Amino acid sequence: MYQRMLIYMNITALPALLLALSLFPATLVAAEPLPTIVVRPHAVAVGFPAESVVEAVQQATVGAQVPGRVLEVRADAGQTVAKGAVLMRLDAREAVESARAAEAQYANAKANFARTKSLVGQKFLSAAALDKARAEFDAAAATLAAAGASQSHATIVAPMAGVIARRHAEAGDMAMPGMPLFTLYQPGSLRVTASIPQSRLAAMRGVTTAQVEFPELGKWVAATAVQVLPTADAATHVAQVRVTLPVVPEAMPGMFARVHFVTGQAEKMTVPASAVLRRGEVAAVYVQTADNRLSLRQLRLGEAVGQGEIEVLAGLAAGDKVVTDPVKAAIHLKSGN
Repeated sequence: MYQRMLIYMNITALPALLLALSLFPATLVAAEPLPTIVVRPHAVAVGFPAESVVEAVQQATVGAQVPGRVLEVRADAGQTVAKGAVLMRLDAREAVESARAAEAQYANAKANFARTKSLVGQKFLSAAALDKARAEFDAAAATLAAAGASQSHATIVAPMAGVIARRHAEAGDMAMPGMPLFTLYQPGSLRVTASIPQSRLAAMRGVTTAQVEFPELGKWVAATAVQVLPTADAATHVAQVRVTLPVVPEAMPGMFARVHFVTGQAEKMTVPASAVLRRGEVAAVYVQTADNRLSLRQLRLGEAVGQGEIEVLAGLAAGDKVVTDPVKAAIHLKSGN
């Protein structure tokens, strides 16, 4: 299945390869050993990749509940806060005045209810008058409680422990009810959400494992759970797949990630992607022969598999020794060691 052979590429790429081969003929390897691996067909996970975005499982947007100007800002983006920590204070004078009015109304309703109750007991007023006084007293109590709550809403506190992802208001801004002030998330609970086309949904049945790649971090992690959401978008005909992540301190919401869903296993010949040299459409690796010489071997490559591996369709045979550092191999060849 895997035989040594040269793959005919298009006519524009072939001269470049012949020039490279003529510049770097096979030569003896230097005394210093080169890093090599012996390639053989082995079981690798097969599947397909999907681009995704990191999201916070637990995230909250804190908004203003009362109107008021921002008087004091105590937290900023990137700061870790505890649950209940004060983040911001709004101008509460309007709420204070409303609370004072509610207190006066409550005191008047309470006194009126007491008088009415006494007069009813003396048979001067009917039971209907007592019911009306009791209703007014209950309404005043409710208004007082609401005014007290509105007054407390002038102090913006963190609803949970976490990291502030964004601050939406500055000191001096006018806050209105419903206006977002802070966005917080818990860094210990992250996930990625990928969009899968309908053609892939059949292959996703039964998928429980996936590898998540963070290209910017140069890091791979194993997912802890895979969940295909039960609906598809009517316009794009794609379904959302949520992949739960382990703790990744470097990751943050909004970061790009690539999910590699594992749908099975297969025997494949692979080489590290870092060992492959490319000249336009031509790919090759340095091979150390049995007589301790180096030669540049042209390959026909397949898809990326595993973590940093590329499938070899032709150009290598089982037992070939491939140099994993092509830069060092090229230096040895150029120096004629």
